[in-house]
Amino acid sequence: MFVAFENMPESARVWIYQANRKLTGQEEESLQQMTLEFINSWAAHGASLQASFKVLHQQFLVILVDEGYNAASGCSIDASVHFVQHMEKELGVNFFDRTKVAFILNDEVFLESVSSLKNKVAEGAIHKNTLTFNNLIQSKKELEEAWLVPAEQTWLGRYFK
Repeated sequence: MFVAFENMPESARVWIYQANRKLTGQEEESLQQMTLEFINSWAAHGASLQASFKVLHQQFLVILVDEGYNAASGCSIDASVHFVQHMEKELGVNFFDRTKVAFILNDEVFLESVSSLKNKVAEGAIHKNTLTFNNLIQSKKELEEAWLVPAEQTWLGRYFK
């Protein structure tokens, strides 16, 4: 059952799916509509889940579930992954490419291949204060406080020593 994003507790569990490109307005609208339909039918062993979502920066699908209401089960998490895979096909994007790291450069989301990060740091294209998306966060509180952090505060920090 859908709950407004702002009404979700800070402890809500978070999954972030990063698209390999910026979504068009029409694609984002379609993603929002389909995700709302999915959330409204999402359940764990027949028990409805209180959940929400947002599309951020036209590139990230953020799904939250209030596990204080009903915990997401392995099957329900699998269902959400299958839903996102379905949306990949519908929209022609990749939400599961873990070989790219997202940054904010010139007020835009920029993706860089993991294999070229060390060189980008050495060239000065990415510096220690470059805002970096930490898609490994676990809760809504972390989303609000630690999703977007300077590169030096992530695993990339080793490249700035």
